[in-house]
Amino acid sequence: MQHLQQAIRQALTQHDTAQAGVLGEELRRTQRAWNVLCGLEDDPPAQPEPAVPPAAVGNPGVLPVRDQVREALALLTVPAAPKLLSQVRHAFFSGALNTARLTTLRRDEERSFRSAPYARPYYICSALTADLLSPARGLLALSTWPLEQRIVGPLSQRVHVLTSALRLVEAAERLAADAPLPQPIEQLLGQYNRDIHGSVRGPLDLDALRRAAAAELEIHADDDADTRVEAARRARRQLGDAEQIFGNILRNTTRLRRTS
Repeated sequence: MQHLQQAIRQALTQHDTAQAGVLGEELRRTQRAWNVLCGLEDDPPAQPEPAVPPAAVGNPGVLPVRDQVREALALLTVPAAPKLLSQVRHAFFSGALNTARLTTLRRDEERSFRSAPYARPYYICSALTADLLSPARGLLALSTWPLEQRIVGPLSQRVHVLTSALRLVEAAERLAADAPLPQPIEQLLGQYNRDIHGSVRGPLDLDALRRAAAAELEIHADDDADTRVEAARRARRQLGDAEQIFGNILRNTTRLRRTS
């Protein structure tokens, strides 16, 4: 929220009222989410703004790639690889994500941050490894997530699968309340179903998938969280703002030298 407030002040200084309005709405959504998280808003609106718009809403082609990535990550709530981000975009937003453009996106985001820190309301960044606090290869995250949420440890890959399964099932159930699920959503959730249940026959059962994912997540979640919390403490002690978002490149280089 502080980053958004700083960006709003900068936009107003530059007389960019349109950008200030966009940032202001983002700040209001963030504030509402924070209030709910902290239990300060016990009675949310009867029709809260969904985390993910239905697949048929809007024209995803007009969105910049970074905004398309943000939407997919906001739905998943965990770091994700470009392939999964593309599948989520296709299934839930009716639009394809050009993954080839993601190879330079993270570098562009870091360059933008270093030239004007916190000028944007969010940045697309890499997840950070728990051991070296270096960029995790092939995993993108949002800078607005808590540091603990952007760190990956030995158990995080499985935890991410289970967490994202729960989020996608929740989004699918919202859509299924009004109409049959589109085929791309069923195909994506079918992949999760096979990953979590193994070989499964018959129609997709969202409730069974949710229960299985939640049960296994309970087994791994605490150990994974302990690893990430400890790594986040080290990161806050050792790294500056840019490195906490984009990773400790120096440590990554040192590791490569030792293994060469």
